[in-house]
Amino acid sequence: MLQIKDLQVKLGDKEILKHIDLEIHAGETHILFGPNGSGKTSLLMTIMGYPQYRVTGGKIVFKGEDITHMPVNERAQLGIGVSYQRPPTINGVKTRQMIEICAKQAVDTQALAEKVNFSEFLERDINAGFSGGEIKRSELLQLMAQDADLLLFDEPESGVDLENISVIGKTISELLQRDFRLNDKKTQRERRQERTKMGLIITHTGFILDYVTADKGQVLYDGVLTCTSHPREIFRCISEVGYGECVKCAI
Repeated sequence: MLQIKDLQVKLGDKEILKHIDLEIHAGETHILFGPNGSGKTSLLMTIMGYPQYRVTGGKIVFKGEDITHMPVNERAQLGIGVSYQRPPTINGVKTRQMIEICAKQAVDTQALAEKVNFSEFLERDINAGFSGGEIKRSELLQLMAQDADLLLFDEPESGVDLENISVIGKTISELLQRDFRLNDKKTQRERRQERTKMGLIITHTGFILDYVTADKGQVLYDGVLTCTSHPREIFRCISEVGYGECVKCAI
């Protein structure tokens, strides 16, 4: 459902993504590793359509439609959602209002908020005075309302304490339908509901792997996507020898 083909991107005059090829099929979740400044957030923002990330080559196809030059709002309406690492504070707009704006259809905002222990924050301005964990839960609440098909997570465990990471991890797993079955002929007899949501998760610490099972892991290093393998195997390699040596093994 998501195909990125030979994607090249510049931010200003600097090339930040180089010949990226990536496919995420319906029901799959991918984990993206990489050091700071490697282009991970830039990839998410390019998929989302932020204009400062200028596509100079290649294309992005979602649900069979070329979205390479589609504006952000149309991509969101098509079913792409993102949880930012550092979302802005928006004074004068209540969190409840933002959730209602994000909603794909009429939702029970109070019930959704209770799922992430967020009821007491609904009447507060968006992210105003929120802790790291509260900001992340606000982001997840908006994604729950949007009901997107492709969910992009930029370091969901960043700035979050151990109590919040449990709530955040379990909520992400639920959003990505990880308890549902993947559409596979071998599992057609299973009675579990079919998994359709797709995810791309950036992580530095790897803590999210304790809560979200993922299908594939990849490393983005100096704007180049490499090292496709099982996420835990990649994380073990990075932990033992670092990104530089990990990438050398893949060349």
